[in-house]
Amino acid sequence: MKNIKKYIPLIIVLVIAGLGFAFRENISRAVRGDAYVDNKIFTKQLEKAQKSGKDAFPQLSDKVGKDEAEVILHTSKGDITVKLFPTLAPKASENFLKHAKDKYYDGLTFHRVIKDFMIQSGDPKGDGTGGESIWKKGFAVEPTPFLYNIRGALAMANTGAKESNGSQFYIVQNKDDQSKQLGNAGYPKPIIDAYKKGGYPAGDTKYTVFGQVIKGMDVVDTIANLEVDDNSKPKENVTVNSVEVVKDYKFK
Repeated sequence: MKNIKKYIPLIIVLVIAGLGFAFRENISRAVRGDAYVDNKIFTKQLEKAQKSGKDAFPQLSDKVGKDEAEVILHTSKGDITVKLFPTLAPKASENFLKHAKDKYYDGLTFHRVIKDFMIQSGDPKGDGTGGESIWKKGFAVEPTPFLYNIRGALAMANTGAKESNGSQFYIVQNKDDQSKQLGNAGYPKPIIDAYKKGGYPAGDTKYTVFGQVIKGMDVVDTIANLEVDDNSKPKENVTVNSVEVVKDYKFK
């Protein structure tokens, strides 16, 4: 008990410091707006990412970490195994996992398929206009400099409007080298190397990346190569038969 009493003043100082940081951030948001504060936080994270090695970017490993989830999309063309990143994209990950467990995605089609770009699903209407989140309202993009639209990335589709994420998602299929177009955009070297294998860098920070295909990219390629109509909808009906949650994640 004496030892605990000795550290009480230090604990109080740390708590006050923490409260002070939160207070300053709240004041900044009130005065300068959320965008200013979020951009400032993102800039600091980017500086860290630029100095980081390959191991800091979870998409670059096919192993499922302890803080990651794993799902299998059982499609009419085969299985696609994906790991999710709940700590980096919590809202998108929670939304997807809950929908999967509620069988929301079962039987839905891949309603939009563009070869050398991506395949898209998650819309109960099947035309790109439907779907909702588990909160019954849209939610915002979760940008992070540790997740990117590289080949095999799983991301939320949105309308471009603020807080328009619902239930629709896409998987990046493009195989073409994208590294040369990154220029001096500040991309971390491991990600530049990853983009040599394909991807969609124009979508970075605009769409929430929350997962990565670790098995079944051949299935993604098969779907992407299907014949489509003028609206990029496959002429052959291709469905997500079910989404199996292999490894769940407990959200706080």
